[in-house]
Amino acid sequence: MAKRLLPIITLGVLLLCLTGCQNPGQSYRPLEDTLYVGSVQTSFPKAYMPWLSREGIAPTIAGMLYDSLFSYDEDTGNFHPSIGKEWYYVDENGEPIVTEEGSIDYARLEEVYGDPSKTYLAVKVIIHDNITWSDGEPLTVEDVYYSLDIATNNLLSNHAGALAWTSDLQHKYTNGVLTKRGLFTYNHGAKEQGYEISEQDKDTVIYLHVNKVLGSVVPLFTSVLILPKHVWEPVVTPQNQLNSAAPTEETLYRYQNPVGSGQFVLDTEESGSQQIVLHRRDDYHRTKEDGSPLVNVKTIKYVLYQEINVAIYALLKGHIDVLDNSVSSNYLQLFEKEQDIFVSNAPGTFMQTLVLNVNPVTSERNPMRDLLSNKEFRRAIALAINQEELIKNALNGAGIPASSGLMRSSLTDFYNPHADQLPTNYEQRIQEANAILDTIVPEKDKDGFRLLNGERVTFSILGSPGEQDVISYLEIQFKKIGIKVNYAAKGTQPESTYLYTSRFDMTLHGVVFSLSNIDIMYNAHFSALGRTSNYGRLVNKELDALIDEMRLTLNLDTKYELIKEIQPIIAEEYYKIPLYSSNVISVARTDRFTGYEVVEGTTLLNSATLQNLKKSTKGR
Repeated sequence: MAKRLLPIITLGVLLLCLTGCQNPGQSYRPLEDTLYVGSVQTSFPKAYMPWLSREGIAPTIAGMLYDSLFSYDEDTGNFHPSIGKEWYYVDENGEPIVTEEGSIDYARLEEVYGDPSKTYLAVKVIIHDNITWSDGEPLTVEDVYYSLDIATNNLLSNHAGALAWTSDLQHKYTNGVLTKRGLFTYNHGAKEQGYEISEQDKDTVIYLHVNKVLGSVVPLFTSVLILPKHVWEPVVTPQNQLNSAAPTEETLYRYQNPVGSGQFVLDTEESGSQQIVLHRRDDYHRTKEDGSPLVNVKTIKYVLYQEINVAIYALLKGHIDVLDNSVSSNYLQLFEKEQDIFVSNAPGTFMQTLVLNVNPVTSERNPMRDLLSNKEFRRAIALAINQEELIKNALNGAGIPASSGLMRSSLTDFYNPHADQLPTNYEQRIQEANAILDTIVPEKDKDGFRLLNGERVTFSILGSPGEQDVISYLEIQFKKIGIKVNYAAKGTQPESTYLYTSRFDMTLHGVVFSLSNIDIMYNAHFSALGRTSNYGRLVNKELDALIDEMRLTLNLDTKYELIKEIQPIIAEEYYKIPLYSSNVISVARTDRFTGYEVVEGTTLLNSATLQNLKKSTKGR
């Protein structure tokens, strides 16, 4: 218990040390219409190249400066307009395949494209006609075409992530040469393909050919940030790629002075290594129903903190309005008696799992890891895990148990509760686990640990420093079945160092599965071998076949049923064993702004908050 209280004690000492150094009459957030946001990072980006790294604050800033075609609602499965205004699956004549109510007609879709001779789905996207880039230039489908086109051409983009986003787009380059066209606009082959686009609509209509996978449009619509063609086409070449490690002076200027179509623009003069300043675009094309700006805050100032304790101190003392980082549940008690503090304890969307190395490459096999290839041995490990105890002790209760099928129960359309087949009584589970292990490794030492060839059955669990508590509690639980585990630091590049190379026993790994990512992620986590999230190299042909069938069906009801069918198979592999689903805890002040929205899986700084935030009547 003392170990878990250490962050609070440290913060208490910090407050005592620093309180006397501050002038209580000073205004730390002097700009009235500015939202001050604390961000705990190692550093802030110095350049804002398109398709920024997925690490740290980079994707947050990118999503504010640039827009994708649509946003996706995980709860409803609906796409919401962004650059795109509307979209349809269309038949060979370009006619929308929709019901009378305007939703996708899946029966008709299957009728039109179910024939194996049809090798793609045709998609029509119509974009808004009133969008401008932040430099004043109009945004047209030629920008959309350019963005999707260069994303498939690694010779120009040098961006592996872009290739993954567009993997289901049937628009292909080979060594920089377009070998298959899957994008069609007025100026790029639409008429030749049979798609009639009028002169009036030439700037707003684009057709896409995608693989026959219902989820294929999701990354195309939501992951690809649309780039300004007029900014990048003049400078991007095979010698000076979009994602360049050694950009030219001209390219570096474009990195540092981004031109986007998003809701905010970067204040390049005020931004630097310690702060990022964004100003709301009053000419942004999307507004509220009454015509007012979609976002209420005029300016957002991100302030860098390299340590969470210092950031929390800054919040409590009024230096910032909100933290853009989730905080440990260890800090909850700290905020209980504070005035003007709002704590969000939002349900999480990711599940923490314990991944076992079930099929290491030959060079990394050893007698201990051979035990993990035995499904019954893995079942014993799963039986020994007490999720409620982990949630109570490691998360201070800020979480819920995770399903063995690794699907959130809130996704009611395809969550399968029958995946959870292990006994609920923990004493019974321990008895069953020991009975299994007594047939596999029956010999024990004087301390009750099981022996294999005279050595204790011992495994290392890769984790980050913040995960040591969880592994410590797992050590206690596994001791009940005679298995020894210990913490091993995963370092800064665990995939390349340990996971892709099979140099590990077990590792902690967060997973998120939903309808928007499942076509890609099921394959990546359970089927594909190599540099994928299938770290333990699971091979299950039945599971692989069901995943392929789920991906390729055009019947949504069938897809949902297959997802349900897959979950018990995942559970019964005891390969990615669920530990918990932790809440996202974040904190904000309410003395200057109110209207913070609690949204599943995010901190208080989310799009709903930015649209709802209003000035507090208290003031300062």
